[in-house]
Amino acid sequence: MLRRLQDHPHLLELAYHAALRMLQPFRRSLVPGGRLERWMIRLERLSKGALFDCQMCGQCVLHLTGMTCPMTCPKNLRNGPCGGVLANGNCEIYPQKPCIWVQAWERSKHMPQHGQEILLLQAPLNQSLKGTSAWINDLSPNPPFAPKGWQA
Repeated sequence: MLRRLQDHPHLLELAYHAALRMLQPFRRSLVPGGRLERWMIRLERLSKGALFDCQMCGQCVLHLTGMTCPMTCPKNLRNGPCGGVLANGNCEIYPQKPCIWVQAWERSKHMPQHGQEILLLQAPLNQSLKGTSAWINDLSPNPPFAPKGWQA
């Protein structure tokens, strides 16, 4: 039932911005390895796990991918479909399921603030952040996402 909210990406986009505004005043307390990290990890597992089947990569890009988690792709692709998308828009690995990237593309069309950002190239996944809080990582002064030399 909660996952049906993904079909309303604009509402989720608004919720994302509300959460970001709510967490901004606590930015100094929300540091990787800090006291609040365990609490934030639990909160993310409960909320994003239920809504998006969050894989806890520590580098959430939901707002850039139509509020669809690219890590739920069987191939963990962060920059679009693999090329094996079936003619009906389903996944080549799990033909009974829609391709995550087809869903992301369709949902991004309904996101006035971040919809166009689906066209941006995402940095490679930093595997050392798996299991950490994406909110804490994102709000830290030097987000640990992109590898050295990466330019967005």
